[in-house]
Amino acid sequence: MYLTLDHLTKKFPARGKQGGEVVAVDDISLNIEKGQFVTLLGPSGCGKTTTLRLIAGFEFPTSGHIILDGQRLEHVPPNRRDMAMVFQSYAIFPHLNVFENIAYGLKIKKLPSDEIKRKVAEVMKLTQLTGLEDRAPNQLSGGQQQRVALARALVVEPKVLLFDEPLSNLDAKLREEMRFEIRDLQKRLGITAIYVTHAQEEALVMSDLIAIINQGKLMQVGTPEEVYERPRSRFVADFIGLSDFLPARVEACDAQVARVKAAGTAFTVPAIPGLAREQSLLLHIRPYDIRFVDESVQDNVLPGVIKQATYLGNIVDYRVEVAPDLALRVQASTEQRYAIGDRVRLHLPAAKCHLITEA
Repeated sequence: MYLTLDHLTKKFPARGKQGGEVVAVDDISLNIEKGQFVTLLGPSGCGKTTTLRLIAGFEFPTSGHIILDGQRLEHVPPNRRDMAMVFQSYAIFPHLNVFENIAYGLKIKKLPSDEIKRKVAEVMKLTQLTGLEDRAPNQLSGGQQQRVALARALVVEPKVLLFDEPLSNLDAKLREEMRFEIRDLQKRLGITAIYVTHAQEEALVMSDLIAIINQGKLMQVGTPEEVYERPRSRFVADFIGLSDFLPARVEACDAQVARVKAAGTAFTVPAIPGLAREQSLLLHIRPYDIRFVDESVQDNVLPGVIKQATYLGNIVDYRVEVAPDLALRVQASTEQRYAIGDRVRLHLPAAKCHLITEA
């Protein structure tokens, strides 16, 4: 494995009179292959940026190991780790022009001036900055500044490229464009990249692998398809995309199929390993996978009442009460509209249902 985080833990002294410690990164283990684009995804304060800073060498772990290409790094200073970081704030030097900003790392390495010019020219072409060599940072757009920060990181040819929420200061349209530019560039160069974000769409669009973190713990690691379609916990299912949950109990099960009861209705759904009769769990489904149906459909159907309807252009977002204090979110096309108070029948297709046993 190219980059390994082995039981990585970071504790900080707690602030306040009580003292003690805060566990920011809690026993995280992760294997990253050469050339992979891996995203650390989670809510604010979950430990993802601390994990990135540990990898970069800006923080040192309380315990655990960081191994890059066979070399242990946990006590190696940042400038000797063969990594480069693109920051949220760009961190461009305001007193240097574009060329000088990009060339900064190469000058620190004391490369010959001809080689510096060649390398900077190559990376400027890659990042679509050619012709802007003499511009000052305050003469650049947000997207151009981000490209300068990216070029400065790439020009030193690091083994690992680190991104700390690099697109959060851009407007929505530019942010979407830069996602594809960064991903395309990473693929073409074959560079290993670790990307921190709290934006689920960014993670799904850009990643080979997503590592979801909550309260310092690694909750699930998988491809975008795996974490989206087969979440292992309520937290992961709720954090990645829109979700509905029904408390359920297993009535019968075998290796392929489970029969569960939820909201007074029996459902037949795909089984997951380790199920047992009378086990309590959650039935999970995405709001846009639920269908409004008539009496001709009988299996996996739940009666309900429309409590809220919100028009969103191409779809209508409904809240449908299916039991006291239990409502499902349903997103449907605008072809057939329902009003508040309408009684409806909801079909939860078995193939779209997923059982979750973890909190």
